[in-house]
Amino acid sequence: MKTGPDSFSSSFADARARFREQAALAGGVLETIKHPELGPNGADLSTDVARFGPESAPATLVIISGTHGVEGFAGSGAQVDILKRGEMLKLPLDVSVVMIHAINPYGFAWCRRVTHENIDLNRNWIDFEKPLPSNPAYDEISQLVCPSEWSDGVVKSTTAALHAYAAAHSFDALLQAVTGGQYTHPKGIFYGGTGPSWSRITQTAIFKHYLKQSERVGIIDLHTGLGPYGYAEQMITASSESDAYSRACKWFGSTVTPVGGDDSASAEISGDGLSAAAPLLSNAEVTGVAWEFGTQPPLEVLHALRADAWLHAYGDPASAIGESIQQQMHRAFFIDEDFWKGMIVAQTLTAFREALAGLSTQPRRAKS
Repeated sequence: MKTGPDSFSSSFADARARFREQAALAGGVLETIKHPELGPNGADLSTDVARFGPESAPATLVIISGTHGVEGFAGSGAQVDILKRGEMLKLPLDVSVVMIHAINPYGFAWCRRVTHENIDLNRNWIDFEKPLPSNPAYDEISQLVCPSEWSDGVVKSTTAALHAYAAAHSFDALLQAVTGGQYTHPKGIFYGGTGPSWSRITQTAIFKHYLKQSERVGIIDLHTGLGPYGYAEQMITASSESDAYSRACKWFGSTVTPVGGDDSASAEISGDGLSAAAPLLSNAEVTGVAWEFGTQPPLEVLHALRADAWLHAYGDPASAIGESIQQQMHRAFFIDEDFWKGMIVAQTLTAFREALAGLSTQPRRAKS
């Protein structure tokens, strides 16, 4: 059975079919959670969950793809590759594995980073009973980031103005303003919403069902779009003084990087799913790391996100420019080259094995 680059798909439908097929062959117990919206050409959308190993295992490793929809092309391929390699036949007796495929299936299918509510899922895990966080820097440049018109002239002038903002305040300040998260511009980017999204509600239910008896939980959340080509920054939202950070370093090595720090490709963020996991799973010791694989230079990725926001707020996804922007989004978050794909599967497989070793108190079983 071919692994590596052959594990990746060119559409959500193909990725879902491959995941379900390989999960079943690997002995997984499958659950399908239907999404309320439809995909391209009226296709059904769903999040699929596969559990492997004993249901009563005291430790569980969770692997998530598609938190940011379009990034699921890489995450799904990495999940399928692990399944193809027979890794589920070698699990320690005290560890189960839960794979969540396409937690944001709408974004995956439509080549968008956001959910159908235009919500960035990793800015949505906040307490909506409290006042919404403010981001005055985003407010200042919101019309430059996401203009209501999208022509060569508008793109050129707004891009120049954003460069001027970076020159005046620093590129890091621009990155923080744009990507840190905002809750007042529902047609903008990195929008956190005004309430829990479908994907957040669904992931909460999955965690509560599959992890209710776990004493130790590891989470690997697969992402793309930041950092050098093919390199996985191991991002953790826990403090560098925390036990979770110490455990992550013990499992994965000293390259584990706190989000928003000097060595991180990411700005400071709030409302992410990894930070929310520990309080959600108060019964367990939680160690969560996001694996962020680099694709294109950051300004190219940002330009794709701006175009996508305009398209779905003011344009027509079925138009020629709509198709062009969707292709631009795909290229920003997935590199269709065997070498890049090989880097993704190799690093994810290593992370998978390291996390199992960290969670288990028993040796891995020999492959039968």
